[in-house]
Amino acid sequence: MGRHARQNELWSEPVNLARRIPADHPLRKLRETVKLDFVREEVAGSYGRKGNVSVDPVIVMRMMLLLFWDNVRSERELMRIIPLRIDYLWFLGYSLEDEIPNHSVLSKARRRWGAEVFARLFRQSVAQCLEAGLVEGSKLHTDSSLVRANASLNSVVAVTLAKLEESAEEKPTKRGGGGGGGSGGRGGAVNQRHRVATDPDSTLVRQTIGKSYPSYKSHRALDDKAGVITALQTTNGIRDDGAELGNLIAQHQENTARKPRTVVADCKYGTSANFIALAGQGIRSHMGDLRSRLRNHQQKDIYPAERFRYDEGRDTYKCPAGRTLYRHHFNAHRGYYDYRTRPGVCGRCHLAAQCTRSKAGRSLNRYPGHHLLERARRQSHGPAARRDRQRRQWLQERNFAEATTQHGFKRARWRGLAKQTIQDQLIATLQNLKILLRRAGLAYFKLLELLQRCLRQLAAIQSDLQLTTGALFA
Repeated sequence: MGRHARQNELWSEPVNLARRIPADHPLRKLRETVKLDFVREEVAGSYGRKGNVSVDPVIVMRMMLLLFWDNVRSERELMRIIPLRIDYLWFLGYSLEDEIPNHSVLSKARRRWGAEVFARLFRQSVAQCLEAGLVEGSKLHTDSSLVRANASLNSVVAVTLAKLEESAEEKPTKRGGGGGGGSGGRGGAVNQRHRVATDPDSTLVRQTIGKSYPSYKSHRALDDKAGVITALQTTNGIRDDGAELGNLIAQHQENTARKPRTVVADCKYGTSANFIALAGQGIRSHMGDLRSRLRNHQQKDIYPAERFRYDEGRDTYKCPAGRTLYRHHFNAHRGYYDYRTRPGVCGRCHLAAQCTRSKAGRSLNRYPGHHLLERARRQSHGPAARRDRQRRQWLQERNFAEATTQHGFKRARWRGLAKQTIQDQLIATLQNLKILLRRAGLAYFKLLELLQRCLRQLAAIQSDLQLTTGALFA
């Protein structure tokens, strides 16, 4: 039975941390993959030439990546465990005797740098995936997810009368999307009466059931090939999903230099304006049709618009009963022309019960470029669109689930829209780099398997040559 003899000096010679990090360690792969040389150049204007010397900006950026890589609870906690982790020290470039900076270094750097340096880091991760052949660019999946703001319900206060009068003079909030699956247009009214005192950029959002909570919303666009996040936008919680579609497509084209040929999304994006916009750009619409969902809930057992024949020469519609619908007015807010019958015509019709529930009679909407809308809707109801939406469902949900369980996506660490944007960009960057590392590992193992196969074939050839040579000498 042995007894440990305590030594006065723990290390008899300098320790090489790199030798103690396994070759397959994730942080070793991450350090070899992520390129942070641009950070010093990007943030050079944020530092002066006098005063205290700052921590290296590259090290600060690596600390922020570590914060979300292992979903460390807080910046204080990160600084506490860095001296205890040899892999963290090696990743940051520290030795065992180096002093770890105060946690305030990270918050000061975010405030001093701004969001552009993190946006460039995200774009660089997309470019690396593009170079590795992980981005095809022709098919784009879009979706959004709510993020709980770093604020409690106790910080929600009622808006004063002056604020109410000021908000009443502003343009009313557009209905039909915000609230993350259930709030609909009610989110705008709630947030006109209340605000979050500790985080005014967040908005109150209620999902299908339960209370309203201060929230943000993260909008993402994923490439179909490997699920790489190619576009990202952070908004308040009640922002309409469909309103961000054009921005996501523009970001995707800018980051990948490739125009998508197909856009896949659920019915929250399937508005008439989005259908017309995509068809006008020559992009196929494999989105769910919002009108179909409204018809199933609000217009059940009512004649659909397809039962009405449009006369382009007269600019009128003919209903199933043979009545004529004339252009009535242009809805500037919605962007369409409204067609109606003469007053009292629908009330005397024997098909009124199957045609409308409105006392004013049946009305139809027609948008400028309506032929583009009809073409896009036909595409959205095709079998290829249904298959793509099924793939989008698990592709997007897997992406959000990974961000939630491994990187703390569902809860904001900081307050303010700008800081929440930084959080989303850092998490999306790490997810893209993980895809890159996984594919690089698969490529390595495939190459190793190929080499082993070649060696086996060479051994078989050598064995055949030996047998042949022995037979000749015999």
